Amino acid sequence: MFDDDDLAAIRDGKREWEEKTLNSTLNRFGERQEHFSTDTGGQTVDRVYTPADVADIEYESDIGFPGEEPYTRGVYSTMHRGRLWTMRQYAGMGTAAETNERFRYLINEGSSGLSMAFDLPTQKGYDSDASMAAGEVGKAGVAIDTLRDMEVVFDGIPLDEVSTSMTINAPAAVLLAMYIAIGDQQGVSRETLRGTIQNDILKEYIARNLYIYPPESSMRLITDIFEFCGTETPNFNTISISGYHIREAGSTAAQEIAFTLGNGIEYVQAAIDAGLNVDDFAPQLSFFFNAHNNIFEEVAKFRAARRMWAKIIEDRFDATNPKSKQLKFHTQTGGSTLTAQQVENNVVRVAYQALAAVLGGTQSLHTNGKDEALSLPTEQSVRTALRTQQILAHESGAADTIDPLAGSYYVESLTDEIEAEAFEIIEEVDRRGGMLEAVKSRWVQRQIQDVAFERQQEIEAGERVIVGVNEFEVDEDPHVDIEEVDEADEERQKQRLETVKEERDTDAVDSSLKSVRETARGDGNIMPPIIDAVKTYATVGEISDVLREEFGEYRG
Repeated sequence: MFDDDDLAAIRDGKREWEEKTLNSTLNRFGERQEHFSTDTGGQTVDRVYTPADVADIEYESDIGFPGEEPYTRGVYSTMHRGRLWTMRQYAGMGTAAETNERFRYLINEGSSGLSMAFDLPTQKGYDSDASMAAGEVGKAGVAIDTLRDMEVVFDGIPLDEVSTSMTINAPAAVLLAMYIAIGDQQGVSRETLRGTIQNDILKEYIARNLYIYPPESSMRLITDIFEFCGTETPNFNTISISGYHIREAGSTAAQEIAFTLGNGIEYVQAAIDAGLNVDDFAPQLSFFFNAHNNIFEEVAKFRAARRMWAKIIEDRFDATNPKSKQLKFHTQTGGSTLTAQQVENNVVRVAYQALAAVLGGTQSLHTNGKDEALSLPTEQSVRTALRTQQILAHESGAADTIDPLAGSYYVESLTDEIEAEAFEIIEEVDRRGGMLEAVKSRWVQRQIQDVAFERQQEIEAGERVIVGVNEFEVDEDPHVDIEEVDEADEERQKQRLETVKEERDTDAVDSSLKSVRETARGDGNIMPPIIDAVKTYATVGEISDVLREEFGEYRG
């Protein structure tokens, strides 16, 4: 490190550079704009960074080595030199059979993990024949009504060989139960099941609104999953605490990690209050972040988040297990950054975002298809998105050394700035009684909405350039081949559901639903009776309705 005399000399040198070299250029040409900032406007970007900007950094305590605290440089000692990130591609077509076909295609093309999208009725705990589901069956993902649908989705896909991520929240316990039941059918030991359920209900109240039950009951479901999986499925991640949707709603990078880690604090405290030991469940926590276009801001964000979580889990909750302190995260490229105009530009955006995720040390990655601003991605665009990851892994050199931007005066300074701003936000959340109270009062939502409004104003005023939208526009044929959902699929899905209901043992279904109800009324773990229920082919809607009746519905 530089001593005080060195730093003084550097500061003097910078002033001399500004007076002699910089000012003569500014007088002649000026700069492109008066003020430069990170993508979401959180941090000012200076002209040049020097060792004086990182003078307060202590290498061992602030940066360290990969696989060691504070985990700034990564949670594993070999990172991508030892094992590449899991290459996931988000998929969930209208029907279970189509989803199975897409999953098989992705595996054959080299995808190392599956990521499952569900349609809106499934995400809200409705069956395909419910009046609330009309017109939405299979539209935003696969329709799952019973275990029969999951059997079709994973037909020929051995669960002991793949890792599956499921983007499901309010009815997460039901879909997890189905996945466990499929593993039982295949003879796969529960201890070997690998994957993640999103299961992040606080984020739903903040950004997506796909909730069912009141917050307190939802938290009970989450802690029951923590407890059950801690012993039954120890290699399955019980939650993916998601900043992705918070960023999609318009937050800054600092808000994204602050509110995400704030949600993490709330979940950990709820589990401890339920009698669980932090080091028994914290290693199964995972996180889910967004990757936007500003490469340096995103890399700094990921590095800051790792360092922050290591401090939080130790200082607040006295965690001692190193695995409890390791923030492991999945990244998805930014859906909100994709444009319907000049869709080919989205391939470039996704590539830069994926590069940021890899440089930032992600554990798994989904790259969006170029056409996702228009529809579910076509097979061709999914292949291009997957090839983007494979080129990054095998041709770019980005995965050949660990945390290659460490030591950059700019990146280290930006990491510190984002961390400091995020901790300030968490402190404000604490003053408001924690994330649950801050969400219920809608303070969190207002913070995000304010940023989103300002950003949109900047775009409309031309102050923020979106290539192909408000600059560099072209007259183009708007026709693009898109993946379309067959409207007849909804009726076919309803018929399949009716067939299952006719063939199943009604008495067994009724008995299993009664057990779910009795457990919900008490304080037992909800997972075993739900697993029993799905094995009788009780539907997602039937199980969710029992919980609606016992827990109530949240109206926001």
